[in-house]
Amino acid sequence: MDYTPTQSGFRQRKLQPNMRLRNSSVDGVEGSQLFEDMSGAAHGLQTGNQQAGPQPAGFSGQSILSDPMSNLAMAYGSSLASQGREMVDKNLDRFIPISKLKYYFAVDTMYVGKKLGLLVFPYMHENWEVSYQQDTPVAPRFDVNAPDLYIPAMGFITYVLVAGLALGTQNRFSPELLGVQASSALVWLIMEVLAVLLSLYLVTVNTDLTTIDLLAFSGYKYVGMIVGVVAGLLFGRPAYYLSLLWCCAAIFFFMIRTLRLKLLSEAAAEGRLVRGTRNQLRMYLTMSIAAAQPIFMYWLTYHLIR
Repeated sequence: MDYTPTQSGFRQRKLQPNMRLRNSSVDGVEGSQLFEDMSGAAHGLQTGNQQAGPQPAGFSGQSILSDPMSNLAMAYGSSLASQGREMVDKNLDRFIPISKLKYYFAVDTMYVGKKLGLLVFPYMHENWEVSYQQDTPVAPRFDVNAPDLYIPAMGFITYVLVAGLALGTQNRFSPELLGVQASSALVWLIMEVLAVLLSLYLVTVNTDLTTIDLLAFSGYKYVGMIVGVVAGLLFGRPAYYLSLLWCCAAIFFFMIRTLRLKLLSEAAAEGRLVRGTRNQLRMYLTMSIAAAQPIFMYWLTYHLIR
C-alpha cells in the first residue's frame, strides 16, 4: 500500500484503481436504484391522483339533493291529484250519481228484446213493479221493469243516423243540418227532464225517482220515433202516420203505468185512488209527462218525411 503525506502530517492511503471502480459502480447502482424508486413512487402517486381525482367530482351537492327533492315533488303532486279527483267526484255526485251508472247499463240481449217489445206493445203486460233485493233494485237484465240507459243512448244515436238517411234520400243532407238535428233532440230532452224536476219540486212529491230515471224514461220515445221514420221511408207518409200513432199510444200507456207507481205511491199501496188536492196534482203531473212524449215524437220527426 502507498501512503502519501498530507499537510497535517498524517499519511493517507492511496486507493487502488480497481477498488475505486468497484466502489463507484456500486455507488452508481445504488444511486440509480434510489432514483428509480423515487420516480416510480412519484409516478404511482401521480397516476393515483389522476384516477382518484374525478371520483369526488361526480358526487356533487346537486346530485345528492336532486333525488329527495324530485321524490317530494312527485308525492306532493300525486296528493294534489287525488284530492282534486275526490273533489270532482263529490261535486258530480250531487247532480248525477256517476257511481250508479253501471246499474243502468247492466243489460243483456234478452232484456233489450223484452224491453223493446214492451215499449212497442205494452198492453198485455201485467206486473209493472220493479223488483228489489235487500232494499236495492235488481239489475235491469234481471227485471224488464227496471229503467236503463242503454236503450235511450242507442236510440238517440240511431235516431240521428236515421235522420241523416232520410235527409239524404231527399237531397237535403249536410253535416250542419245533421248536427242541428242531433243538438235539437238533445236540448229538448234536457229541457223535458228539467221541467219534470221542477214540477216534482213544486208539487212536493216524495218519490224515489232520480234524474237518471227521468232521463231513461224520457229517452224511451226514440224507439217509437225510429219506427215511424223507418216506416215512412219504406212505405210513404201514410205508413209514417200510422206507425207513429201506434207508438205514441204505446209510449203514453207505458209512461202512465210506470210513473203511476212512482208518483202515486200511496194510491198504489192501498189499491185505490186517494182523495185530495195533492193526489190530484200528482195524477195531473203523471198524465202531463205521458202526454208530452207523443208531442215530442211528432215534433222531432214530421219534417223528415215528405
